[in-house]
Amino acid sequence: MIHFLTIGTVLGLSAGFAPGPLLTLVISETLQHDIKSGVKVALAPIITDLPIIILTLFILSKLSNFHNILGTISLAGGLFILSMGYKSMRTKGVEINLQEMRPKSLTKGVLANALSPHPYLFWFSVGAPTMTKAMLLNVSAPLAFIISFYTFLVGSKIVLAILIGKSKSLLSGNAYIFTMRFLGLVLCGLAVVLFHDGLKLLAII
Repeated sequence: MIHFLTIGTVLGLSAGFAPGPLLTLVISETLQHDIKSGVKVALAPIITDLPIIILTLFILSKLSNFHNILGTISLAGGLFILSMGYKSMRTKGVEINLQEMRPKSLTKGVLANALSPHPYLFWFSVGAPTMTKAMLLNVSAPLAFIISFYTFLVGSKIVLAILIGKSKSLLSGNAYIFTMRFLGLVLCGLAVVLFHDGLKLLAII
């Protein structure tokens, strides 16, 4: 269970701090309105991701006996996580141009997350396969993964909203950049594990 708790924590932190549409909305809402507005947008994944999780778990349950397909999905997941790690290590901060942005609401935050390809790519290539493996262990393992993932995904964005509300220079500071580069290294390590699992399922190793 500790294994899946750790994976959920690392993936949640990485996705939570990574620059992207949802983080941009969190920042713009916080700066234009207040911390409470930024926190509302940070909660969007809790609303939008449940149907995605159910759909991807259903699809993978139908493919449970097709090791070649599952191996290919694991390799795709490795590539996805590796790209996340690379982008994290290349992070130089987040730039926000408020003059070009209209005020955003929780509804727009939900739409931005639901229409983004990232949740679908993540859950099909990484999240759902990890949940499937966790279910084979015991009931608490998948719960540990999904709770830790969303706690740190949403929690990190809430923390950023609070800190940005107090200091607008946070996202260009060394602490943020160092954190993203460290998480990038950890993600690259996780990608290697997914590559290994994929090659085993394909009977290459």
